[in-house]
Amino acid sequence: MGKQGILQDNTPNNNQISFSEYLFLNEETESYATTKSFLHFHYLRLMANQLQFENSPYLKQHAHNPVDWMPWGPEALNKAKDENKLIIVSIGYSACHWCHVMERESFENSAIAQTMNKFFVSIKIDREERPDIDQVYMLAVQLMTNGGGWPLNCICLPDGRPIYGGTYFKPHDWQNILLQIAQMWEEKPEVALEYAEKLNNGIQRAEKLPIHSIPEQYTSEDLREIVTPWTETFDRKEGGYQRAPKFPLPNNWLFFLKYGVLADDEEILNHVHFTLKKIGSGGIYDQIGGGFARYSVDHYWHIPHFEKMLYDNGQLLSLYAEAYQQNKDPFYKRIIEETIAWAEREMLAPNHGFYSALDADSEGIEGKYYSFSKAEFDEVLGNDAGLFSQYFNITESGNWEEEQTNIPICAINADQLAAKVNMTADEWAEFLKDSKKKLYDFREKRVRPGLDHKQLTSWNALFLKGLIDAYTSLDNIHFLELALNNAQFICNELIQNNGQLLHQPKDKNRTIAGFLDDYAFTVEAFIVLYEATFDFNWLTKARQLADKAIALFYDGSQKTFYYTSSEAERLIARKSEIMDNVIPSSSSTMTRQLKRLGLLFDDENYIAISDQLLANVFPQIKTYGSAYSNWAILLLEERYGINEIALTGNKAMAFKHELDQYYIPNKIVLGGTEENLPLLKHRVGKETKAYLCKNRTCSLPQDSIKALINYI
Repeated sequence: MGKQGILQDNTPNNNQISFSEYLFLNEETESYATTKSFLHFHYLRLMANQLQFENSPYLKQHAHNPVDWMPWGPEALNKAKDENKLIIVSIGYSACHWCHVMERESFENSAIAQTMNKFFVSIKIDREERPDIDQVYMLAVQLMTNGGGWPLNCICLPDGRPIYGGTYFKPHDWQNILLQIAQMWEEKPEVALEYAEKLNNGIQRAEKLPIHSIPEQYTSEDLREIVTPWTETFDRKEGGYQRAPKFPLPNNWLFFLKYGVLADDEEILNHVHFTLKKIGSGGIYDQIGGGFARYSVDHYWHIPHFEKMLYDNGQLLSLYAEAYQQNKDPFYKRIIEETIAWAEREMLAPNHGFYSALDADSEGIEGKYYSFSKAEFDEVLGNDAGLFSQYFNITESGNWEEEQTNIPICAINADQLAAKVNMTADEWAEFLKDSKKKLYDFREKRVRPGLDHKQLTSWNALFLKGLIDAYTSLDNIHFLELALNNAQFICNELIQNNGQLLHQPKDKNRTIAGFLDDYAFTVEAFIVLYEATFDFNWLTKARQLADKAIALFYDGSQKTFYYTSSEAERLIARKSEIMDNVIPSSSSTMTRQLKRLGLLFDDENYIAISDQLLANVFPQIKTYGSAYSNWAILLLEERYGINEIALTGNKAMAFKHELDQYYIPNKIVLGGTEENLPLLKHRVGKETKAYLCKNRTCSLPQDSIKALINYI
């Protein structure tokens, strides 16, 4: 399917369009049909459309557009059918820079709004609020254009089936496309209907996998066939992959960290640590306030796309925490502490849930809040400005595209400056912390980027896991307190009386049922929380949610998890989410967690589902490892086995803290003083013991963690 969708072979000449209501725009779409319509639309701009009643900040941003936006729902969908109008499905999110640009250029343009209002029913969707809708229409645009992204704009039949789509459009192009498609729908509707049928068939078929037999075993050769072509894409000079823009892709590096240790591959392990140092030293990491931006636009991790997303930061916490366990680099410790401090300071709500995102823009300018001039550095740091200008690469001319504007970045060995000023590592750390605080306080006087106050279940669960992993690696009790409070937020606000999850807390407009990723990431976080505390309550909740997920999302005949519940609103397609992306897929995450629950509870049903799903996906993994990294982690665990470590007795938690000093990439830990799991039966007593079990075989009880490690 060509980039232009149905317009590829059916594009009418612009001069043929002659709707009597219009004296159309010039090339810049600046002139208006009549003085009357000009005044009418400027009056409407003072009014607000239906998005004014929404809770989503992204939708509210469009409430005063002259476009008659409607939220997704029966009213909008029925209006399109009743009036036989095409639908514009426009999807974005509050921190999206190009979403803001298209709004300013097109959706605030009264002439373009006239066209949209006259010929279309226009529906605005927050992709983070309705990822199920985004999933379907993103797939449609990818089939049409071989690309995707946000803003996502899809033109659909009155029944919701797409016929044209793309991402960002310049205003003149958008206006022309709207007029051409409106004319086609009026004069040749059969063209649209035929194309919609073909495209919808493609949507239904995409990402459907055959059911494969489960291999007797997975081998090291299977892993090498995945890893070898994957590592050929490594950027040996700048870290990460040979591409720009550069996304952190935490799950990719988590796989390589685990693989490097288990396969004893020092070269891969070195590249992981090199990549983490480059990411943490670049502008993609907020060197002043902590926390990571979504990606860098260049090869060097230098210039970020400045929005900060909760899901990135949660995953990166987990990654840096595991990296710190494996290699006690104080640089990782600082990254973890600063990122959690940022989240607690800027993203934590009074109800202990975390907000979703910070915008890339402030005062309409991307990155304005985060950048510095050399003069500002001199003003804030005084006599220390020279040293820290060197540390953060601040120059008079600037290190960004804007003249005299700098994004603070560091060399990966920048902390060696401590020796030049005769400071110990501890003295330097305190000195650096104090200087960052001064710069942060100065920066806080500026207009802050906008906050998206949505509280999403899946993203909170990802950050919850990050907090627990940070606690496990750094033994900082405050991180555990934050985690426990956040877990209680999920229980109080997001788990309903019937045991089902919500996607976000209820608001005055609607209740959105949880999707598979909400269940999968919450199950994962609760399992990890049990491992950190030995509080069996969290494991019970994890199992209950897993059972709900199987009941609502699993198709036993197709051997797949769907992204949407069997009880959810019916869209034009019900899809499975198989491929891992910036966030691991809901299917791979649920599959991994079912394997862990199967081992913990000795439940063959969980294990059977997990084994079958991995077998179905296994042939795909070697085709593009990066897109199946979480599946590849499960494959690692199948090849090397999972160490089931039971710690029992009165000092079980002391043993747990000692065990946390070691990096064991393929383990689950259980224990305490109660026989509440099969592996603990007849092993719990007053004496503290450690057991290592694997493949239904357990070691003799060990009296120390050191002895246990020797067994491993």
